[in-house]
Amino acid sequence: MTARDWQKLITAAVLLGIAALLPLTGNAYWLSLGVSVAMYTVLATSWALFSGPTHYISLATAAFFGVGTYVMGSGIEVMPYWTLLPLAALAGGLLAALVGLATLRLSGVYFVIFTLGLAEMVRQCVTWYQNQTGHKGTYVLTELTEADIYWQLLGLAALVYLAGWAIQRSRLGFALRIIGDDEEVAAHSGINTALVKVALFVVSGLVAATVGAIIAPRYVYIEPATAFAPMLSFQVVIMALLGGTGRLWGPLIGVIPFTLLWEVISASFPNQTTLLLGLCFLLIVYVLPKGFVGLMQRLDLMRQGREAFA
Repeated sequence: MTARDWQKLITAAVLLGIAALLPLTGNAYWLSLGVSVAMYTVLATSWALFSGPTHYISLATAAFFGVGTYVMGSGIEVMPYWTLLPLAALAGGLLAALVGLATLRLSGVYFVIFTLGLAEMVRQCVTWYQNQTGHKGTYVLTELTEADIYWQLLGLAALVYLAGWAIQRSRLGFALRIIGDDEEVAAHSGINTALVKVALFVVSGLVAATVGAIIAPRYVYIEPATAFAPMLSFQVVIMALLGGTGRLWGPLIGVIPFTLLWEVISASFPNQTTLLLGLCFLLIVYVLPKGFVGLMQRLDLMRQGREAFA
């Protein structure tokens, strides 16, 4: 690794250490907000690992997230919590692999529509099963506190960033960038495009399922409409696009302001959240098509241009 790489890792470790001190402040509201920020950071970053380089817009996050919550909810009374986390990740990864093998030959709007319908399909299946068994929801009762959940999500965020950093510097990351530029060129270059895309899609799926399992005790009571909420998928996409997928840390600078904004919107306009979410998406697409990362890059190029002519 270069000196610059070490500098970035040390900076990230310091910021992570500072973030880990949040529960020690004793402020319940800020801790609750911190859990939301940590959750969306993991989801948006794992989403960007796949969708950023490939330009495939996946709306399947809610499906994987919901699977993770139900693995935790259905097994918490018979299995240890720490055993259920890898099981949730395995379930999310298997679902992502099945979906990826079936759909990643699709492109454009067809892939978007299928992934959007996936969460609804899984939700309906879970609802049907619960109706057959006479259960409307599932309780997730543990001794975990809000601080425990926050620290777990923070640790998972660190693992996702390290995985993303390693992938970007690997042959897999190089193959993904070629696929994103031109998938036909990548295929003619000898890259197994289907295998590469499925591999990253699986990573995204298992991370989302793990987040769902971690966050399940926070809900206490889960039901299909909560676990497989389609709005979650749209929020993750908007946050990632707002920050920008051109850099690994891009989604983070989209998550923080959007989470704070969404808190205000949810409190002030609870009946118009879907409408305002759509407006946010349109504004980002038209005003910041490459997110804050793209804006920073444009400003840097303008500064370099002024310096060159000075």
